[in-house]
Amino acid sequence: MGLFDRLGRVVRANLNDLVSKAEDPEKILEQAIIDMQEDLVQLRQAVAQVIASQKRTEQQYNKNQAEANSWQQRAQLALSKGDEDLARQALQRKKAASDTAGMLKQQLDQQFSQSEQMKKNLIALESKIGEAKTKKEMLKARAKAAQANKQLQSAVSSMGTSSAMGAFERMEDKVLSLEAESQSAYELAGTGLESQFAQLEAGSDVDYELEMMKAQLTGGSVNQGALPSSSTAQPEKSASPVDTELEQLRQQLDKM
Repeated sequence: MGLFDRLGRVVRANLNDLVSKAEDPEKILEQAIIDMQEDLVQLRQAVAQVIASQKRTEQQYNKNQAEANSWQQRAQLALSKGDEDLARQALQRKKAASDTAGMLKQQLDQQFSQSEQMKKNLIALESKIGEAKTKKEMLKARAKAAQANKQLQSAVSSMGTSSAMGAFERMEDKVLSLEAESQSAYELAGTGLESQFAQLEAGSDVDYELEMMKAQLTGGSVNQGALPSSSTAQPEKSASPVDTELEQLRQQLDKM
């Protein structure tokens, strides 16, 4: 294979590819309908011309046929008058008119057959144009739907890497992080509260045990519902330094 053949094939392939890419289905269908309508106009003009020629031929045929009949009558009249020579001339004129009428009849039959075929072709073309228009609308709708679906699929496929979807994913991660921090803070706060109540409960046990020790020293009893006040305690007749200090502790507890 020669270099020029290969180069020519490459050029033709590239041109075909460019043409294929440049073809818009809607525009191509519109142009096809326009071309078919132009053909229809030309065919109608041709049919009109054939019909007009057929009518002229028919008029000429009728005229020559009438002349032939007229010369036939004249020949009969001349012969009845005894003028054989005049009758012969009339018959000659009749023959010429009849021959012309015969040729016109053949031409008229051909024109009639041609016009009938052209009329059928005209009707068929009109029908095809009607079908093409209907099909054009259907194909245009399908082409638009296919183009819209292509754009939608392209948009869906590009969503995973688009900045908008990336922003949504980042914000979702951030919200999840904030929710986790909030839950952790709540759990830590609950743990601190539980610890405070545990300390209070432990402190109450210590206070109760201290009251028991006071009661044992003073010989009284402990009320479990409330701490005894210093006014109800029975002091010893001979207060020792320890008892005095315990009394002071009682008073401090009562003031707390």
